[in-house]
Amino acid sequence: MEWSRFTEASRIAYFSMEIGLSQDIPTYSGGLGILAGDTIKSAADLQVPLVAVTLASRKGYFEQTIDSQGRQHEQPVNWEIATFMEQLPVRVTVPVEGHAVVVQAWLYRVKSPSGGVVPVLFLDTDVAENRPEDRAITDFLYGGDQTYRLKQEIVLGIGGARILAALGFHIFQYHMNEGHAALLTVELLNQTRNLSAATWTETLAFDRNAVVRRCIFTTHTPVPAGHDRFPYPLVQRVLGEDLIPLAQLRELGGHDELNMTSLALKMSRFVNGVAKKHGQVSRAMFPGYEIHAITNGIHPLTWASPYMVALFNRYIQGWALQPELLVRVDTIPDEQIWEAHQGAKAYLAQYIQEVTGQKIYLDILTIGFARRVASYKRNDLIFEDIERLLRLGEGRLQLIFAGKSHPHDENGKALIQRIHDFMHRLQGKITVIYLPNYNIDVAYRLLPGVDLWLNTPTRPLEASGTSGMKAALNGVPNFSVLDGWWIEGHIEGVTGWSIGAAPTELHADENSRAADATDLYDKLERVILPLYYDHPSDWVKVMKNAIGKNAYYFNTHVMMRRYVTEAYLQR
Repeated sequence: MEWSRFTEASRIAYFSMEIGLSQDIPTYSGGLGILAGDTIKSAADLQVPLVAVTLASRKGYFEQTIDSQGRQHEQPVNWEIATFMEQLPVRVTVPVEGHAVVVQAWLYRVKSPSGGVVPVLFLDTDVAENRPEDRAITDFLYGGDQTYRLKQEIVLGIGGARILAALGFHIFQYHMNEGHAALLTVELLNQTRNLSAATWTETLAFDRNAVVRRCIFTTHTPVPAGHDRFPYPLVQRVLGEDLIPLAQLRELGGHDELNMTSLALKMSRFVNGVAKKHGQVSRAMFPGYEIHAITNGIHPLTWASPYMVALFNRYIQGWALQPELLVRVDTIPDEQIWEAHQGAKAYLAQYIQEVTGQKIYLDILTIGFARRVASYKRNDLIFEDIERLLRLGEGRLQLIFAGKSHPHDENGKALIQRIHDFMHRLQGKITVIYLPNYNIDVAYRLLPGVDLWLNTPTRPLEASGTSGMKAALNGVPNFSVLDGWWIEGHIEGVTGWSIGAAPTELHADENSRAADATDLYDKLERVILPLYYDHPSDWVKVMKNAIGKNAYYFNTHVMMRRYVTEAYLQR
């Protein structure tokens, strides 16, 4: 069979609960999934021997609609998996609540212009042999309660490892993209043990070392709620003890509850955060572990607007497969950079008109803010002093927001309503637009089309923040709190601007809001607005610096080369 050629060489297995490859395959919720998709695309470009494993998420994450009061509503995303993928002729079972659940896999091929191909396996429990409740395990990404989530993580980790073995893949490294797949380490222990359960205590150290040598773990969040935890009575009921006795699982995953991050940390020989600062924060969160830092990136060809693609192709040939060549952006005439950006802005304006009926003007400074809506991201910080915002921005600013809140996050949903309240209060003075259903297609229009990209998280809770990298690739400067990747990419007034104090914290600073808002307004009023309106040639220099000093380095090609040399090949 044609798919079997993927099993001929040893591979790295990349496990991620969500993967965002295209809008047609809605198996992602946000940054983690988009990063996974970009990682896989760069692996194909660089011909890294990777196989990816994820869940089918037959009903997606959710489709967001927002009513006139700013209230978020969620609907399933209906898509047909068989339209895009090939069903593979292998099935395995996993233990769930004392019985066997059948798992099948679908194959999707990520192909690169370089000739590289990465197979992606989508795990699916919607098979006739399963009970109705089990058929729904792979329906909703991050859906349901703790029981539903644990079942999904059993399918991903244990089912994924078993599917790879059943298909004949030779895996020399298992890379867990966040802790959701950590149960794969328990399955690997089970595969290497080959002894009766009675000998677990004596063999655990030996078996653990054999597994640890093959596992890599990337942690993505310094927010405690982002680390999955399950009470042991639930684990005992759902997972049982056939794979590993509860006493031994407690040794690996924590004595009070099963912490998937702790399990992944203890079972991996290489652990990394996703920015230099995040590595420091993670070492403070998990003392005793050696945690490295490999800064995230974005896939250049995916996120460059058509206008920038045409420009780069003309002046920097080969940039898509060698994004380091973007350092030569100064070979592009300033006026052509500006024309390409204005084309992207007009494209965005047309989309906004079609979706919302609202109008934006191409000659007014337009600020974009789009990401998951959560309290620590402070999506509404720019409205902290509404009177000052009016004084500096009336007739001179346009604000465009987008983002989904998790269905169970009531504070996040309230933030969306709060932004809509300000939108109504500012009507006729400052245009504020909220684009619904933020996804790959919306981001592809929004990011290149704004003039400035805003990010205002509570320090140091932004692990990386790859949307700012996508903006920089398109010549859109960042205006951001010094956190995540921006600490590394920021040169004040050269690649963009900072907000607030220097990045010294290792724990959340909840008292910085007023000072950060003041600094935001000060720089808008005294630096950014005058530069944009009074010194357009100097503004274009910052745009070019965003490309030549940020985008050339903060991409998944650079990131993947680091994973290969620092993690995958270091045995």
